[in-house]
Amino acid sequence: MRLAVISDIHGNKTALDAALKDVDAQGEVDEIWCLGDLAAFGPHPATCIRRIQDLQAKHGEKKFKVIGGNTDRYLVTGERFPSKPAKDAETLEKMRRNWRVIDDILVWNVEQLSFEDYQFLASILGKELSTKAEGFGWVIGYHAVPGNDEAFLTAETPEEQVLDYLLDREGRLAIGGHTHVQMNRTVGNWRIVNAGSVGLAHRAYGQAQWAFITIEGDKVEVDLRSAAFDINAAVAEVITSGHPAPEFVIRQLRP
Repeated sequence: MRLAVISDIHGNKTALDAALKDVDAQGEVDEIWCLGDLAAFGPHPATCIRRIQDLQAKHGEKKFKVIGGNTDRYLVTGERFPSKPAKDAETLEKMRRNWRVIDDILVWNVEQLSFEDYQFLASILGKELSTKAEGFGWVIGYHAVPGNDEAFLTAETPEEQVLDYLLDREGRLAIGGHTHVQMNRTVGNWRIVNAGSVGLAHRAYGQAQWAFITIEGDKVEVDLRSAAFDINAAVAEVITSGHPAPEFVIRQLRP
């Protein structure tokens, strides 16, 4: 089985095009998974949603599978990142400023969507993916962790916590996104992979990250890939798009 996994596009169509070109360069795959966060924060939310829809229509829903992430949910429901209560006046003021910027961006993102775009995001929320690889067993996909699109599973997450996240799931290979940092670790009987972020990879400037996974019998090979994209072009798209807080995105696109 040959499985391509993309995640966390965040409205960056330049990066998405680079990642998809790299996927195509690997030859025929059995399935392509998209693990959410298609549109929020970047300059081209609708374009990225429609690109994913077009690919699903081209390949069929059995081959090209899509689920939603936490920021897709924010665009659909109006929810926002959860915050711990401020401990002092300075922290409260910082929270107010951050909330204002994030609200401006997410409202603007929603304004770029048609009702059909919005409906598509609503249709992929709260879902997970799974497939049974012959000779290997079950492979599962989720946005952050199974059953929770906000939690963080990282290289530093204690093994007990990792196993608790996966307690109610059957399988041997678990694949997610959300953290914007690629990962390949083993905990107990689980191989746990994070595909990284296509559009806003953490400190991997100009790199559209994704995961290419090959399963042959009982063996699994994980190739955490990065496809270079034009940072200057991506920055220019942010500036010319009418984005309400271009500096917010640009800080994450280049050092």
